[in-house]
Amino acid sequence: MDVVALLRRKREGHRLGSDELRAFGLAIADQQVADAQLGAFAMAVCLRGMSSEETRDWTLAMRDSGQRLDWSDLKTRGPILDKHSTGGVGDTVSLMLGPMLAACGAYVPMLSGRGLGHTGGTLDKLEAIPGYAADVSTDRLRAVVAETGLAIVAANADLAPADRRLYAVRDVTATVDSLPLITASILSKKLAAGTDALVLDVKHGSGATLPDPAAARELAEALSTVANAAGLPTRVLLTDMNQPLAPALGNAIEVDVARRYLQGRERPARLHEVTLALGAELLCLAQLTNNADEARTRLMGVLDSGAAADRFARMVHALGGPLDVFQCELPRAPFSAPVYPLRAGVVNAMDARHLGQVVIGLGGGRRVPADRIDPRVGLSHVVALGQAIDTHHPLAIVHAADAGDYARAAMCVREAISVGDSVASPGPLWQPLHAETVA
Repeated sequence: MDVVALLRRKREGHRLGSDELRAFGLAIADQQVADAQLGAFAMAVCLRGMSSEETRDWTLAMRDSGQRLDWSDLKTRGPILDKHSTGGVGDTVSLMLGPMLAACGAYVPMLSGRGLGHTGGTLDKLEAIPGYAADVSTDRLRAVVAETGLAIVAANADLAPADRRLYAVRDVTATVDSLPLITASILSKKLAAGTDALVLDVKHGSGATLPDPAAARELAEALSTVANAAGLPTRVLLTDMNQPLAPALGNAIEVDVARRYLQGRERPARLHEVTLALGAELLCLAQLTNNADEARTRLMGVLDSGAAADRFARMVHALGGPLDVFQCELPRAPFSAPVYPLRAGVVNAMDARHLGQVVIGLGGGRRVPADRIDPRVGLSHVVALGQAIDTHHPLAIVHAADAGDYARAAMCVREAISVGDSVASPGPLWQPLHAETVA
């Protein structure tokens, strides 16, 4: 194909057709498009935009640039379901929701990512479990899903390879925030994964990738429109990330939150509510339940019976982890100590992004993809907005490699969490994008 002509047409604001976009996607995957041309395409899209139809066609082109998973052998036994989050601080939902959905009769091949920046990554958390192998072949993925009902693993390089190449140039070309490119990047992999139904958790607030609620809603609308137009039944929730979803940040620390949640030992209110809301959307969308109340009852049933915990344990063991993940020792930081406030009062403001950056500073996250992660470090027992505390109640407990790292993190925690005399009423924790959702 004539790549230069395509780039010129996009630069001039013309709409690209589905056939030429599909050819362009295949050319990218076949290494027939140079990185400079990829950057030019990304910039042209960033400046000129794409219509919803063009974004759909580009999403399908990237889907078709590589392998597509076929779950027809399992679909007679249950629906293939998936959930995706745009990223937030203390977001461990996938670790609990996947096993809960599997225990409700679904199959959940959840293709997740590693963290970059303040939000963390699902695979980094799971790889804090000794032996857990997130990079598996397609055959291994299929076997684990068939055996346990779920697998939370990395996306295979053969899935949407055009997106993999384009994604690599977006950061260095200042085109990361292009709405059509974000939409196509997320959905091309979900469509290639063969999902029957999808729920999207689009976050806003200080700890989200998109802090501005209006920008988050715009992305949610684009994702919903394109996914449903591409034949993937999808619902979207908008969730608040002005404070951590769980009162813990850091890889091994968040895995322990998930273990305690699944065992019923501790279920943090915000984390629990968002997990149930997303699960109810999916169960209703897949017609496994008739309404939201029935869906929540069923989700609570598999939690309280231990069925969800059993699914999680079986998945971890099938992917190389210990026989009993609930009994295994997780990595622990050698130095842990509380951070106390300088005054008594009410927690009236919080910079969740800054808290995520504290974890990066401790070594628990990445500034660039090549950074190594220390799974031991992070924050636990983080206070909540509106919580009344005194000078003997910690803002958080810091888990660090040494006392020096603790001291630097403690100063940053005090900067991120404000204690005053009163607090404004918070907005809703979550809301559906459209009124017809199960909420």
